[in-house]
Amino acid sequence: MTNLTAHEQQEIDRANTSGLQPVVFVHGLYLLASSWNNWRTFFEERGYTTLAPGWPDDPKTVVEAHDNPEVFAHKRIKQVTDYYAQALSRLKKKPAVIGHSFGGLIAQQLADEGLSSVTVAIDPAGFRGVLPVPLSELKSGAPVLSNPFNYHRAISLTYEQFRYGFTNALSEEESRQLYEQFAVPGSGTPVFQAAAANLNPWTEDQVNTRNPERGPLLLIAGEKDHTVPLAVVTAAYKLQQQNPSVTAFHEIPGRGHSLTIDHGWREVAEVAFAFVAEQLSISQ
Repeated sequence: MTNLTAHEQQEIDRANTSGLQPVVFVHGLYLLASSWNNWRTFFEERGYTTLAPGWPDDPKTVVEAHDNPEVFAHKRIKQVTDYYAQALSRLKKKPAVIGHSFGGLIAQQLADEGLSSVTVAIDPAGFRGVLPVPLSELKSGAPVLSNPFNYHRAISLTYEQFRYGFTNALSEEESRQLYEQFAVPGSGTPVFQAAAANLNPWTEDQVNTRNPERGPLLLIAGEKDHTVPLAVVTAAYKLQQQNPSVTAFHEIPGRGHSLTIDHGWREVAEVAFAFVAEQLSISQ
């Protein structure tokens, strides 16, 4: 298993000495941990301590990511989940976990392991048992899935691909700004794993939706998301309702896959914060 970076361990130590409730943020493909900076400030201003570990071997900046894209290759779902589990297990207080896209899937897997006190999954990638495959999802995944050799590669989205998959609900000006500010290469492996999940009983892309250790879960869906369409999140919600813990769903009208980083991020953060605060108050 890849060891946590010195910076990530320092953040864990800071959280443990603060005495505050920790919130851990999990990013998805084509973004870095720094994409959560606004969210971290938002939660810290409201009395929480926050951490945003990267995926294994993530560079610190977008510039470094483009200079050395191959560091993103070969990252599997279980490898990334185990990496975050390593971080969560070192916290003195069981954290709230908030994830976006593949980070939303990973957040649910961490909850499945009993490592999260409350979980928010935003436009989360689907898991085994989630059956809808809308055409927009296929088109968003095409830059990876169109070539089987991409399984072992790091894939960079062109601006046009990012525009379709992430920022289709935004203006051209904001879309270009977000692409330049945030977009980085991503591993092709998880995309193939997700695409084959319902064909592979041993897939790493699965969640035990009946696990009573999961704890409260909120699923958030962007109405106009092309990468993880509303139908996919709705299907995941129906499966997660089998769980004895609280399961909630919230649709954000008119929003695409960039809803955590675009001009409307605060609206989404407020929905997530309200659920986290409510569920933590109930459990205390």
